[in-house]
Amino acid sequence: MPELRRDPIVGRWVIIATERARRPQDVGRLREPPRGGLCPFDYAQEDKTPREVYVTGRAPSAPANGPGWKVRVVPNRYPALMIEGELGREPAGIYDRMNGVGAHEVVIETPDHTRDMAHLTDGEVAEVLCAFKARILDLRNDMRFRYILLFKNHGQAAGATLEHSHSQLIALPVTPRQVAEEIEGARRHYEHRERCIFCDIVLQERKDRSRLVLENDDFLVFAPWAPRSPFETWIIPKRHESSFEAEPRERLGLCAAALRSTLLRMGVALGDPAYNFIIHTNPLRDPPSLSYHWHIEVMPALTHVAGFEWGSGFHINPVPPEEAAEFLRLVAT
Repeated sequence: MPELRRDPIVGRWVIIATERARRPQDVGRLREPPRGGLCPFDYAQEDKTPREVYVTGRAPSAPANGPGWKVRVVPNRYPALMIEGELGREPAGIYDRMNGVGAHEVVIETPDHTRDMAHLTDGEVAEVLCAFKARILDLRNDMRFRYILLFKNHGQAAGATLEHSHSQLIALPVTPRQVAEEIEGARRHYEHRERCIFCDIVLQERKDRSRLVLENDDFLVFAPWAPRSPFETWIIPKRHESSFEAEPRERLGLCAAALRSTLLRMGVALGDPAYNFIIHTNPLRDPPSLSYHWHIEVMPALTHVAGFEWGSGFHINPVPPEEAAEFLRLVAT
């Protein structure tokens, strides 16, 4: 079974994913995505995946785990965490550990192997976001889970091992440190100024506009003030909301339009780069927060983390966010 281990100095949790193990000498070797042949995520290959836990598009009378779908969610065949078992928190001398209990699911975004998210329609991307929401609402009923991380790896350099357009969710028994630090920083700002820092950022970016990429009625797309890497881009609701799953379907449609346009602009401007996007949201079952604000962080894989970054925690970004935003803003889509 996988195991979660806690670093006693900084409090960082690490997943020791035994189910995904490779030999130590193979760790540095990237696995090439399959080329040609049958893909388990393709239409009419549904029997090549675990049984679906969520699906849209298929007629109610059609059999499950067959063709006719638009979006399909299945358990990951090689999960980082396992759904079975209890947490089993215990000490190991001065260290802390628990069983690697969680959920790891794959969201297959389209039955068409040739289309990635940037080239879906706004409506199709909205179906994917609604699948994210549905899975959060279901999994939050499991009291072992504290946080659900939603993310997408596109391209080998960003960690994708299959070409077919898909994203993933991992339900965790702890809140990730990076999210916890955001929540704590937002809380401090609120205590000092009685305002949400993310709402302040929205107002600032709409006023300044030098880092603004695009906006619609409900969402803002911009390059953050201190981006960790070139062309890091955030998508954030203009109206305050702390939890992604609280968004109604119509607003997720506007979020989908902003996300698809962002990915399309990056593809055109940067030559279809590998990228990751991550949804940061309030921890499960926490009450609505006046200080925290959910958002999407999009990170093109354009640089590598090296010794200085690992040793200091600083990030070196050679592209000012104002220049990156202007470059994306001027892309014709």
